[in-house]
Amino acid sequence: MPAQGGRWGRFLEQRARQLQRQVQAKEERIVELETENAVLHLRLAQYQGMTGKGDSTATRLCSQCRERDLPQRSTAPTTPQLHCQVQLCVLVQNLKQDMKALRASSLEVFRTCREHLQDGLSAAVEAVQRAQLCHEALLAWQSKAGHLERSLQEVSARYELEKQKRKMLHNCLVELKGNIRVHCRIRPLLPFDKEFDDPASQDSSVPAGVVHAVDDETVLVKCDRPAHPLINKTYNFERVYGPAESQQVVFGDVCPLLTSLLDGYNVCILAYGQTGCGKSYTMLGPRSKEAHVPPWGPHRDLGIMPRAARELFRLISENPSKSLKVDVSIVEVYNNDILDLLAKERRTAVSGPKRDARTSKAAKREVSPPTRQPVHSAEDFIALAAGSLPLRARLATQVHACSSRSHLIITATLTAASPCGSPADRQSPGPPLEGRPAWGRASPGSPGAQRPAEQVHAKLQLVDLAGSECVGVSGVTGSALRETLSINRSLAALADVLGALSERRGHVPYRNSQLTHFLQDVLGGDAKLLVILCVSPCQTHVAETLRCLGFGAQVRQVQRGQAGGGSAAPRKPRNQ
Repeated sequence: MPAQGGRWGRFLEQRARQLQRQVQAKEERIVELETENAVLHLRLAQYQGMTGKGDSTATRLCSQCRERDLPQRSTAPTTPQLHCQVQLCVLVQNLKQDMKALRASSLEVFRTCREHLQDGLSAAVEAVQRAQLCHEALLAWQSKAGHLERSLQEVSARYELEKQKRKMLHNCLVELKGNIRVHCRIRPLLPFDKEFDDPASQDSSVPAGVVHAVDDETVLVKCDRPAHPLINKTYNFERVYGPAESQQVVFGDVCPLLTSLLDGYNVCILAYGQTGCGKSYTMLGPRSKEAHVPPWGPHRDLGIMPRAARELFRLISENPSKSLKVDVSIVEVYNNDILDLLAKERRTAVSGPKRDARTSKAAKREVSPPTRQPVHSAEDFIALAAGSLPLRARLATQVHACSSRSHLIITATLTAASPCGSPADRQSPGPPLEGRPAWGRASPGSPGAQRPAEQVHAKLQLVDLAGSECVGVSGVTGSALRETLSINRSLAALADVLGALSERRGHVPYRNSQLTHFLQDVLGGDAKLLVILCVSPCQTHVAETLRCLGFGAQVRQVQRGQAGGGSAAPRKPRNQ
């Protein structure tokens, strides 16, 4: 509305200038007419002088004629005298006619000048009156604009308060659902699953799948082992996805966490399960080998990572006042070593689409902190991840033809442009608000901690864990066996950390593994953690499935708001 008042002011000023130009033109015309009138008066005076001279000449000639005619009254006038008298009479008549015409022209010019002067004065008076009206209207609009500006300031202040309330209510809603949430996804039966099924089960009319989604919150496992009675076990989680559930449905339950991310809370989405159960598909989507298809297949099959990148930048674009910047780091935890997949030496040292992780000894080193690459759009985010994933350690086993041998951690760090946070946060009075997020604080001992000079708003960590394996089923030996043991030890350390949190121990063993040490920021405090359990429906993998579901049940027991902590436990956020 202030902009509308400004446009009215400019319009009234232009109109006033236009009227001033018209008045000036009228005044110039009046000056021209007065000059022309003066010239005509001068000519009239000249003609009057000439007429006076003619009259005096005629009078003198007449008197001379009378004097000459006195002695000769008895005689008749001569011809030259008569001719002179005729010419004199004609001259007098012409002068009289010129005088009449000059008087009439002078009167006409005077009337025209007076009319123009009156018209100019009338226009000037009207212009002054219109200027006064416009000035009054301008003052009224300025008063209205000031009122609207004050109303806008009041509405803006109320909006800020409502935004703070929305942030608190959204966080309360997330906490009611659980700061730690566990979802379970059952992948469909695939063609290679038939290789692991028993011949008896293949000939039977009973479906080969032993894991079923009873409803949106319950998983049923049919433990049918030879020479053992049939046992049905059920597990309850916040959400259960059946084999037919799409990627979009899974991501629909992730979106609220991204809102918490922009509110200043650390968020972690973690895929857990055995080898070949669909963790990478859930987090990244299916990999495509065709050049014209996006890195993770068609849009409908995109995993959580590319969808989260697009949703993140969409939310940032809707609230540009925060001026958030996004930096991405990508690391893998391989054999309890943290490897930076964005380091330049890693990119130049590795040739080809894949590398043999078992023989890449020179590349193993702990990175603290990892390389952070700024991204300005979701496409940059996805392209950066797509260029780094070929460097991840993979190996073919009897269970999976492309088994991941490391834990992949993609971290998106949101950095606030202002080093001291927003003015509303700096000037927030009163006691600390319950559930207030910690702005920009990372645990100093974490390998992914930020430098003190940077102000971090929040962190999003997308974790694709390596699959737990049964050595007898996977058939690995040698260095691959050592990889499997390292994977299982790190997953056991993760279970120990969550168990310590659920039991509210004074000490949480984050440092027992590089995986838990790196994820320390999202495993304690007010961070939001979503664990997606990916399980296989096959009878052959039922032991690993039960182990995975048992891990999820243990995670659900963690009471995040009351979790105790020793020196390694995250501190409770404070109001900024």
